[in-house]
Amino acid sequence: MSISDQDLEGLVQLYEQSSWRELELQLDDTYLYLGRGEAGRTLRRDGAAAVASSVAVAATPATAPAPQTPAAAPSSGSTAPKASPNAEQAEFPEGCVPIRTPSLGNFYRSAKPGAAPYVEVGQRVEPGTEVCLIEVMKLFTTVQAGVAGVIKSVLVDDGALVEFGQPLFVIDTRG
Repeated sequence: MSISDQDLEGLVQLYEQSSWRELELQLDDTYLYLGRGEAGRTLRRDGAAAVASSVAVAATPATAPAPQTPAAAPSSGSTAPKASPNAEQAEFPEGCVPIRTPSLGNFYRSAKPGAAPYVEVGQRVEPGTEVCLIEVMKLFTTVQAGVAGVIKSVLVDDGALVEFGQPLFVIDTRG
């Protein structure tokens, strides 16, 4: 499977409009890494640097760190895509907040099949606690709690396809 320059440009545009801190993609002979601030941008094909319109080449190792994406919803000024209407209208008990997915993809509760889930119902979490993975085209994004509290419920089945902004967990912030 190959990725076209047009697809790469679309990924760059999507990244620039998102609140993501990093994006890393490796597909056959293409490696793309996008990072905010000094992290820079890299695009390589067959081990040689190449440029796709708005992508600047920077020297970064082929094994860049895995993305760490907070689960907080984008600010009202963000141009990121909106959550589905059903996800936005969901009501949660007083003192409870949802952890929403930062992108569409497959939801995984653990780092690999058969491993223990990142979090369980009743577990205390802090804002930086990793709660799940979202996978799109073999790119895994770690989702963090974003707030302190106790996991009240898991709203999605392991391996299910989720939409941008869909609630994944409910956290009781009073606990």
